Amino acid sequence: MFADLSIRRLAGALAITAVALGSSACGGTIDGYAQPAIDVVPATSSAAPTTKKPGKSTTSKPAPTTKKGGTTDFQASVGDCVNLGGTAEDATIEKASCGSRSANYKVIGKAPNRDGCIADSDQNYFETLDGVETGALCLDIDWVVGGCMDVAAEQLVARRIDCNASGNEPVRVVTIKSDATSANDCPDDADVGYVYDTRRFVVCAQTL
Repeated sequence: MFADLSIRRLAGALAITAVALGSSACGGTIDGYAQPAIDVVPATSSAAPTTKKPGKSTTSKPAPTTKKGGTTDFQASVGDCVNLGGTAEDATIEKASCGSRSANYKVIGKAPNRDGCIADSDQNYFETLDGVETGALCLDIDWVVGGCMDVAAEQLVARRIDCNASGNEPVRVVTIKSDATSANDCPDDADVGYVYDTRRFVVCAQTL
């Protein structure tokens, strides 16, 4: 049996705060926040839709749905990858090469605030100016077919790991199935599926 895991935003999820570099013309305080969005739900019994296997060149999830958004002090474009980390008292975010050891998320969209991110995004990074949200980056895990991630919900962010390393919830990506909304669409060598039901694709993985 496959485990069917849906990626959804958690209401009231833990936020981590960082003072972003730079300042506004009015001298206000810019704060950056990262909000996790992974939630595990029970497997469903719905019939599997028609699937389309991605090509051999597929290394990460499908393209973003929007490039419009507000303003963030941290500058990144849709399609860029980042290293998101830090603690509840000191969040960090910086650019990273997609698929590299340091990259753990990819920018899939921008929004005026975190509520504007697509419902099945994994994570969002948003900034506030004097307590008012000025912009958000909508993020997905930087999945790489054949690569491994530690995606334990209790840790604030996903971490890229070596496939022979230990982790809290380590998985190796087997394939990414497009036009799919169930882990039942995954091949036999995968035992878990991360379901993105809004955009209709599933990241099929093997637990390590």
